[in-house]
Amino acid sequence: MTVPIWQPTQQRIKEANITHYMSYLGSTFRTEVDDYESLYSWSLRNPERFWESIWQFGNVIGTFDPDNIVIHKDKMPGVRWFPEAQLNFAENLLKQKDDSIAIIERGEHGQRKSLTFRELHKQVGRLASSMQSMGIGKGDRVAGILPNISETIIAMLAATSLGAVWSSCSPDFGVQGVIDRFGQISPKLIFATNGYYYNGKPIRTMDRLNSIIKKLPGIEKVVIISYLREDKLNLSITNAISYNDFMDPNGGNLTYCPVSFNDPLYIMYSSGTTGVPKCIVHGVGGTLLQHLKELILHTDLKPQDRIFYYTTCGWMMWNWLVTSLSVGATIVLYDGSPFHPSPKALFDLIDEEEITIFGVSAKYITACEKAGLEPMKSHRLKFLKTILSTGSPLTHESFDYIYGKVKEDVCLSSISGGTDIISCFALGCPILPVYRGELQCTGLGMNVAFYSDEGDEIISEKGELVCKSPFPSMPTGFWKDTNHQKYHEAYFDRFEGVWAHGDYGEIVTHEKVDQRPYQRGVVIYGRSDATLNPGGVRIGTAEIYRQVEKIDSVIEALAIDQEWEGDTRIILFVRLIEGIHLTKSLIDSIKSLIRENTTPRHVPSRIIEVKDIPRTISGKIVELAVRNVVHNQPVKNKDALANPEALDYFRNIKELQS
Repeated sequence: MTVPIWQPTQQRIKEANITHYMSYLGSTFRTEVDDYESLYSWSLRNPERFWESIWQFGNVIGTFDPDNIVIHKDKMPGVRWFPEAQLNFAENLLKQKDDSIAIIERGEHGQRKSLTFRELHKQVGRLASSMQSMGIGKGDRVAGILPNISETIIAMLAATSLGAVWSSCSPDFGVQGVIDRFGQISPKLIFATNGYYYNGKPIRTMDRLNSIIKKLPGIEKVVIISYLREDKLNLSITNAISYNDFMDPNGGNLTYCPVSFNDPLYIMYSSGTTGVPKCIVHGVGGTLLQHLKELILHTDLKPQDRIFYYTTCGWMMWNWLVTSLSVGATIVLYDGSPFHPSPKALFDLIDEEEITIFGVSAKYITACEKAGLEPMKSHRLKFLKTILSTGSPLTHESFDYIYGKVKEDVCLSSISGGTDIISCFALGCPILPVYRGELQCTGLGMNVAFYSDEGDEIISEKGELVCKSPFPSMPTGFWKDTNHQKYHEAYFDRFEGVWAHGDYGEIVTHEKVDQRPYQRGVVIYGRSDATLNPGGVRIGTAEIYRQVEKIDSVIEALAIDQEWEGDTRIILFVRLIEGIHLTKSLIDSIKSLIRENTTPRHVPSRIIEVKDIPRTISGKIVELAVRNVVHNQPVKNKDALANPEALDYFRNIKELQS
C-alpha cells in the first residue's frame, strides 16, 4: 500500500473553499457530494450545472441564461458555452475597490512598491481613458513586451475593460521572436520598457524595440515605461510616448464594455520550436471560469492570501496568476533571476511578504536542492500553506526535498496543463493527500483519461493524455485559421472528437483505506512527441531525467532517440557543475542508477557531456530541436529558444558516429 507523504488536517479540510462549495451544491442544486471522488464524478455527469455553479460560487459579474449553458455539448471542436452571456474580464478582476493590497511588486534590483485595489482601479481607469481616446475598442489588439511588473497588469486590465484583446511576451524575446508573434495579430498599441534586470545586470532593450517596431506596420502608438531608472528615457522610436505622459490625468471613472462569453480575451502562442508560433485565442468567459475554479477550489485561494508564481509575461502562468485579483487576494510579482543575489532570494521573499501560496518550476526546486538550501532551518515560512510546481514533471526526490528540507506542513501540488488550455488538466486539491511523484487529481469538469495508441482508455498504464469532453477554456480557435483547420490538426487529428494534449503519462489510483479518500492521481512522463521508442517500447524522458538528476554533479539532462541500424537508441546529454567532467566512472554510475531504478531499456547507449542545453524562453528543454540537429535536419524556428547558440554543442559529435 502506498503511503501519502502529506495529509491535510481535519481543520484544513473543514475550512477549505472546496468543502464550502460542496455544501453550496447541496443547498443550491440538491446535490449530495461529500468527497472529491463524488464531486468529480458529478462535475462530469452534469457539465451545465457544474459550470453554472462556478459562475455563481465565484461571484462572476455578468448575465447568462441558465437554460442555455451550452450548445453542441458533445461536439469537440464546435461546442459553445454560455452563448447568451455578457460580461467583462477587467470588471471581474476589479470587483474590489477598497484599501486592501492588490499587488506587491518586487524585483532583483531591490525596489518594492504596492498598489491597493482602490489605487489599481484608478490607474486602470486613467490608462483606459487614454486608450479609448486613441480609438482602442472591442476586438482591437493591445500588446506588451514587458517584465513582470504592475504596469503590465494595469495595461492588460485597461485594454480588456474596453473589450480589446491582450497579448504579451517578456522583454528577453529576440527581435524575430516578437515579430513572429505580434506580426500575425497586428496590434494597434504596444507597451514596452526601456529594459529589464537579470542576474544583477541592467539589460537595455531600446535598440531591439526600435528594430521590432519598424517591422510591425499598423502600430499607432508605442508606450514606453521607464523601468531602468538609471537610464534617461529615449523616445526616438516612431510614435513613442512615455507611460506617464500617456496616462490621462483626468481619467479614473472606469466603465466596462460588455462582451460575449466567447469573445477573445488573450492571444497566446505555442512554443514555436517547430515553425512560426500558432496564435491561440482564449475567450473571456472560459478563461475566467476555469481560473476561478482552479484558484478557489483546487488552490484554496482566499481573499486574505498572498499568492506568488515565478513567471514571465510570456508564460500562461502570468495570466493564471493575475486572475487571483478576482478573488480579492494579493498578487506578489517578481522580476529578475530567482537566484540573485543568492540562491535563497525567493525564500527570503516568502518571509518578507508573508506569501501563503508559492509557485515555481520543477527545475527551480531541483536547483535549490542541488544548491544545498535548507529553508526549514534558515527561514520561518510561517504563512506558507501551499507550494505549486509546473513546467516539467516534479520528481519523487523533489517531493522528499520539499517535505524534508523546506516545510513539513504544506500542500505540494504539482500541476500540468498548458498554454493551449490556459489552465490545467491535472493539479492539486487541499482536501486530498499528497503522494510522491503524483499530481493529486484531475481537474473538476475535465474528463481526463489516457489512451493507448489504438485509442483505448487505460488505467495504471502509460498512454496519451486526452480529454474526452468539452470544457470552457478550450481555445476559441487560432488567429486567422480558416475553417479551424490548424486547430483541428493540433488537437483532434489523433483521436477524432477527443482532445489529445500531447503529454505522456498515466492515471494512478489509491483506494479508500482508514478513512482516507479514494484518489485518482496522475503521473506525467513528459511530452509524447519527445517520447523515446527503442525496440518499440515507449519511454518517457522524465523517467530518465528523474534518475540522472539524483547525481549531485549533474545539473540537468536531455535525452533523445537516435536512428541507428534500423532501430533507435537512446542518447543522453548531461550538463555538469563547473569543474566536473564526464568520466568513465561517472558514466557507469549514471547507467547503473538508471538500470537499477527503471529497466535495462532505459539505459542510454551513449552519455555525452555538453556545456549547455537549449530551452524555450519559458524554460522548457527542447528535445525535438536537439534531435533535429543530431540527424542533420533543420531547426525551423530558433527564435523560439532562449539560448539557440546551445544547439551548436550537438553538431557533429564524434561519439554519435559509432
